[in-house]
Amino acid sequence: MQEITESKIIGVSTPRVDGPLKVSGIAKYASDHHFPGLLYAWPVCATIANGTVTNLNLSEAEKMSGVVAIYHRANIGPLYRVPPATGFSLILDEKRPPLEDDVVRYYGQYVAVVVAQTVEQARAAAESVRVTYSRQKPDVSEKLLGSPLTTEKPDQKSKRGDAASALQSAQVKVDEIYTIPVETHNPIELHASVAVYDGQKYTLYETSQAVVNHRDVLAQMLGVPTEQVQVITRFLGSGFGGKLWPWPQSILAAACSRNLERPVKLVVSRQMMFQSVGHRPAIDQRIQLAATPDGKLTAVGQDYVNHTSILDDYDEGCGEITPFIYSTPNLLVTGGLARRNVGNPTAMRGPGAVPGLYALESAMDELAIALKMDPVALRLKNEPEVDESLEIPFSSRHMKECLTVGAEKFGWSSRTPEIGSIKQDGVTLGWGVAACSWLAARTETEATVELRQDGSARVACGTQDIGGGTYTVLAQVVSHETGIPVNKIEVVLGDSALPPGPISGGSWVTASVTPSVLEAAQNATKSVLLAAVKSDGSPFKDKKPDDLEFIDGTIRLKGQSASTVPMSEILRIARVKSVSGSGKSQGTFGEAKPKYSFHSYGAQFVEITWQPEIARLRVSRVVTVIDAGRIINPAPARNQIEGAVVMGVGMAMFEETMYDPRSGAPINNNLADYVMAVNADSPKIDVTFLDYPDYKLNALGVRGVGEIGLAGIAAAITNAVYHATGVRVRNLPIRIEDLLAPKSLSVA
Repeated sequence: MQEITESKIIGVSTPRVDGPLKVSGIAKYASDHHFPGLLYAWPVCATIANGTVTNLNLSEAEKMSGVVAIYHRANIGPLYRVPPATGFSLILDEKRPPLEDDVVRYYGQYVAVVVAQTVEQARAAAESVRVTYSRQKPDVSEKLLGSPLTTEKPDQKSKRGDAASALQSAQVKVDEIYTIPVETHNPIELHASVAVYDGQKYTLYETSQAVVNHRDVLAQMLGVPTEQVQVITRFLGSGFGGKLWPWPQSILAAACSRNLERPVKLVVSRQMMFQSVGHRPAIDQRIQLAATPDGKLTAVGQDYVNHTSILDDYDEGCGEITPFIYSTPNLLVTGGLARRNVGNPTAMRGPGAVPGLYALESAMDELAIALKMDPVALRLKNEPEVDESLEIPFSSRHMKECLTVGAEKFGWSSRTPEIGSIKQDGVTLGWGVAACSWLAARTETEATVELRQDGSARVACGTQDIGGGTYTVLAQVVSHETGIPVNKIEVVLGDSALPPGPISGGSWVTASVTPSVLEAAQNATKSVLLAAVKSDGSPFKDKKPDDLEFIDGTIRLKGQSASTVPMSEILRIARVKSVSGSGKSQGTFGEAKPKYSFHSYGAQFVEITWQPEIARLRVSRVVTVIDAGRIINPAPARNQIEGAVVMGVGMAMFEETMYDPRSGAPINNNLADYVMAVNADSPKIDVTFLDYPDYKLNALGVRGVGEIGLAGIAAAITNAVYHATGVRVRNLPIRIEDLLAPKSLSVA
């Protein structure tokens, strides 16, 4: 792997190549697709969370105008379960096919689906279906630690030393419980599926963050070969992890299209978004920290329990960062699952690390206070030399610099530790800090690059752009290798028929696609050089390819700028319309014996303002410093971090999905009652990227950004709240009434 240390285009802020398509309305999202004879589907959703369907009265719905068909368990036709997943293939969270049986396990579960001429007719008919149930009391209880688990005892996730003994003999100790409620993904684009079946092949226009996996899952559930299914997601209105894996509406749309042999569109409503397409689970975490009086950690304990659905096991993985972020000789991380009558949880931006770091970094702040030690100094003191969980070196780690640079930019040296001691313009300021980290990895990827006679290029990969700038990144990589301007490079993504690419999750796409695209571009340029030495009429005829070089879209003898000939001229002489090259790169994720620990790191510094007279709490300023390898396109990368920070404000201060204990229904199932951070809640955000390419991960030294920007933010906010108010918030979200309580009472 040849390290790329310099480039004219890599690391340069570049306008998004897909931007004009989006602002002009040319870009088509899943639900924008329309076909002759298109029908509309609307699910009938269960209004209980636990029980059995005893009768479906369809008589009124069947008589309604425009209704074409109503499908239920008895007539939907064959749908199959998916075999166990391997790698990133055949993954889905809700493994039970829709309408498989009459048992209802969560509120909103699909019990039937109506197909009609218009969406209004389909919805009206679905709402007129009368469902009779045998009801049982649902369990949507919030307390998780101490409740029955899916296993006899919690699973051991990571262990070294003897944490129990070290905690028992600790000189200084923190032992607290931190809770996170259900958070629901709310991308503006609703989940949507448009299915077209031609009697042989299924083509699905989807809201998918993983088109290749989506194809594989649908083929299994439909019982057909993978080559008879194609999944297309050219543009996605974000997903935050909620669109990583297929949900029941997709297979319902495909089954309806199969049965009727007409195109069918099914768009999930905003209310259904809170029921049947995933959420971050509720999580309880107990954190125990032990330290010497000078601040050296001697033990770390983390026990977490998250809720999961009745049938499937979703583990949030809150302990993934804990084993390596700080140095300690003794550590024990356990995790467990508690079943509840809820729809399946799923990955939400920063799964595992984000909720895990909220608890751990809150506890680190509490430890600093107990030690009467500066919170930044505590973290610096416990910086590890190697990944102590695997006993291997870090590929590249600059956490110390993140903390020191962030402290300098934030002005941390002027912080006074006393509660409520910083005043400005009549308000109380609170300052908080948290460290953050996120896994870096590559997954197996293929790509093709085509160089054309008209001087343009085309790059194709079966990944997708979910709004983070993947279209532009691929164009930049091809431009770097060939010298062809970005605006002359066509990028084709979001189609399972393309060379298989990575899922758009884990902040792994950029690290995964760049090696394969680089190789594909290099192989394509080799084909041009071969044409140059083989073609009659070429000025390089009978030279050796090794005598030539490909520079800025031209071919020349090595080091001789006077001999330059445009690529387009060489292909014209060769009478070739285009040449192409393929590239393939292996993955690092899930390696049995990794040589290096691949992660990104960062530090979050937060300022809040508190006005108790009017009960007003605001996040006023955030300074975030990120060590994420080389940044290919700084402008959208900064946008990713800024958006994640605002999402962190929502996580800390607003977001909570609440369930009615009587029915199991999510009761704040709309964007009026489910409160999120908006423009008025957005703080001033200062983003700094450290420039340390990680060449052990790939030739460009890139890792990925997005999820790491959310990690640590909630803890930094609650730490700042304590600094301003003296109230320690351990149950998210922060509530004003908690802050108005006597300062001697922490919120536990």
